[in-house]
Amino acid sequence: MANDLFNSFMTGPDEQGRFGDFGGRFVSETLMPLILSLEEEYEKAKTDDSFWAEMNDLWTHYVGRPSPLYFAERLTDHLGGAKVYMKRDELNHTGAHKINNVLGQIILARRMGKTRIIAETGAGQHGVATATVCAKFGLKCVVYMGAHDVERQAPNVFRMRLLGAEVVPVTSGRGTLKDAMNDALRDWVTNVRDTFYCIGTVAGPHPYPAMVRDFQAIIGKEVREQMDAAEGRLPDTLVAAIGGGSNAMGLFFPFLDDKEVNIIGVEAGGKGVNAKMEHCASLTGGRPGVLHGNRTYLLQDDDGQILEGFSISAGLDYPGIGPEHAWLHEIGRAKYVSITDVEALEAFQLSCALEGIIPALEPSHALAHVMKLAPTLPKDHIICMNMCGRGDKDIFTVAKALGFEMGNFG
Repeated sequence: MANDLFNSFMTGPDEQGRFGDFGGRFVSETLMPLILSLEEEYEKAKTDDSFWAEMNDLWTHYVGRPSPLYFAERLTDHLGGAKVYMKRDELNHTGAHKINNVLGQIILARRMGKTRIIAETGAGQHGVATATVCAKFGLKCVVYMGAHDVERQAPNVFRMRLLGAEVVPVTSGRGTLKDAMNDALRDWVTNVRDTFYCIGTVAGPHPYPAMVRDFQAIIGKEVREQMDAAEGRLPDTLVAAIGGGSNAMGLFFPFLDDKEVNIIGVEAGGKGVNAKMEHCASLTGGRPGVLHGNRTYLLQDDDGQILEGFSISAGLDYPGIGPEHAWLHEIGRAKYVSITDVEALEAFQLSCALEGIIPALEPSHALAHVMKLAPTLPKDHIICMNMCGRGDKDIFTVAKALGFEMGNFG
């Protein structure tokens, strides 16, 4: 049977690729044929049993799905309120949720006859996942990464190069995820014949936001089944960190029709949402505009120029958000909050101390909000947060922030 994610839940967007007033397809004439070709190929794949058979086989035997649903007992006792479960997607091959989506896109690229894969990356996890799958299938891989992120995510840069990828440092702008995506789009325009752009989040021109979400929805689908087995019911609250928002949409999407389930997205508050250009909380401090092929909430000045933003987390350091999140915010189906760098670092340390789990800085933001929320809720309330990445890549950043010098821990 074709994947049942498309038979049970809210599917949006409309035929123009819009979620309400957001989304769409704002691209050059050169790219429009490629976008339409990709949309056509994906529409075929959605109902193709052989496509999903390959996906499910790789998810199981290559990625290691299903990822566990873990009851964080010591954290729950420490917080003294709601029960806290973690969806352990950091246990996936490559250490994050990114590979869920990369597999789907690269299978599509092979079906379309593309031999060169390009990608953008911030924290490096999407780049590592793309390089990994390209190595498996023998495809050329080029990853664009902001020069600032190359420096602060050195372990992942080395991993990508070990896997055979060419890592291109981007020096324009502030040298972060936005700038990497700009250069990847420029590459795509000039290499349309053999190149496939593997976007790492639920952003970009249609069909990328819906397509990436659909691949990541395996997260929420598993949570429904696992929570039923563990508790005999659905969770009361879902919490996930958001940069562009793919891990969050992956968790949220299969629950959108369950109105009794609260949905909370956690943006990067950086040094505080009142600090100009010192955060990446687009829904809190931004307004609608167009960037990277879609209309969504963006950090921008009065003239519509995109602001750089800031976060200690490279994966959340993006001045926009996926258009479906913008829509869910506007219709009130999901609530969006922000967490500062300091709060995320506190959550990082608490997870290490109480659960023996070293989280990435991205889900540390989600956990920080859980730390605020759980004590205010009754003990029979169930929170499920997405532990979407592990913290190997962030140890240098965290050590510096906490005042340690790597190699001098004696």
